[in-house]
Amino acid sequence: MLSDVIISGFSAESLIQFGLFIVVVLFSLSFHELSHGYVAYRCGDATAKNQGRLTLNPLSHLHPIGTLMMLVFGFGYAKPVPINTLNFNHYKRDLVFVSLAGPLSNVLLAFIGSLAFCISCFFFPNIADISNNYFLFFLVLFIYTNAGLAVFNILPIPPLDGSRIISVFLPKKIAYYYLNPRYEKKIMIVVFVLLSIGVFDNFLIFLNYKLIDALYAFANLIVTPVAKLFM
Repeated sequence: MLSDVIISGFSAESLIQFGLFIVVVLFSLSFHELSHGYVAYRCGDATAKNQGRLTLNPLSHLHPIGTLMMLVFGFGYAKPVPINTLNFNHYKRDLVFVSLAGPLSNVLLAFIGSLAFCISCFFFPNIADISNNYFLFFLVLFIYTNAGLAVFNILPIPPLDGSRIISVFLPKKIAYYYLNPRYEKKIMIVVFVLLSIGVFDNFLIFLNYKLIDALYAFANLIVTPVAKLFM
């Protein structure tokens, strides 16, 4: 993250690692929003498609505050894809599907990264020193970043994805005020400040590690028996 570059005195190694982190962040955020838009399209809403948001081009998805949060804290969000819920085939069901699509897409990426990490360590045990191997470092960044995106975005804080899932189960009037866009920027500024002073650190890190442990264990369960066939 950006703090590591500053602490290291802008060393060449920290700059390379930060460059890899930026690549991971841009791809992961873009994939997250693309997933929202694609699932919305499959549910009957072509708004995101019509506005050119079904793309992996990061310039179409970056949110200033959300991206800064990712670079500084490792947790953040992208610019939400435009969605018109009036176009959904089934409002409540489709809103849940579309809201889950983003976090689940990051869980999928983190799992793919875990599989690649397990395979690399199993077949090439001599490259297990992460600090001296940029490929493994990239995989670890890929796993942690996507797990962090999934965990953060599932929180029930507007405008994060978790809030839209929760809103489905609330009375209409409460849901309306809960998701009122007038308050979203103010809420995220408050969250940004709380993150900067470490209020959520222990909670988010705990959830992040639990998710990563589960994904790695599942990946290892798949890779180990298959890898033994080649030994």
